[in-house]
Parts: sequence; structure tokens; C-alpha cells
Amino acid sequence: MTSVLIVDDAAFMRMMIKDILSKNNFNIVGEAANGQEAVEKYKELNPDIVTMDITMPEKDGIEALRDIKSINPNAKVIMCSAMGQQAMVIDAIQSGAKDFIVKPFQADRVIEALQKVANS
Repeated sequence: MTSVLIVDDAAFMRMMIKDILSKNNFNIVGEAANGQEAVEKYKELNPDIVTMDITMPEKDGIEALRDIKSINPNAKVIMCSAMGQQAMVIDAIQSGAKDFIVKPFQADRVIEALQKVANS
């Protein structure tokens, strides 16, 4: 079973992703509310995949992505972005993100992205 760390500063968004993934045989091993916490949890939990919000307090998703990639160059991170964040998404992909999903989340797109990345 693929283990997932969910990172988003909005508890509601974490809950939505958790709900979608747990119904589709993904194992949620942890949650983080900002980029700093995400990096610490990544080191502690070593999940197969991280879903990473881009806009967060303390350390944004792109900085956290870079930190995680420096810990593990093979880390699989999927960025979560709001509409209209194309420039940030491009930055994230160039920094090593494997894919991105757009809010509001469409369950089938979330599953598709995670399955694709899990199998890559």
C-alpha cells in the first residue's frame, strides 16, 4: 500500500485529500500544516508520496519541495495549487515535483495523479 504524507495549511483541505485517498487504498501516514513541518515529517515518516500545497505560512511548498529533494533526490511530491498559480506550478515542476493537482480537488484526478506517480 502506498504511503502518503498530506501537506496543507488548511485542515479542511487535508481532510478532503485524506478522505479521497483512504477510500482508494492509500495509506495516510501523516499530515503537516506548513513546509517546515512537512520536511520534518518527511524525514520521520519517509512516505512514498507527498501531496504538497504551494501557498503556506513559514515555508511555502516550493521551498519544502526543494528541502525534501535534497534529503531524497527520488522523493515523489505532487503539488496542490489553486487556479491561477501556473507560474508557481512551473517553478515546482522545475524543482522536482512529479505532478500537480488543482483545487478544488476532483477525486478521480487526485487518484489518477497519485497512481501515476506511485507507479513511476
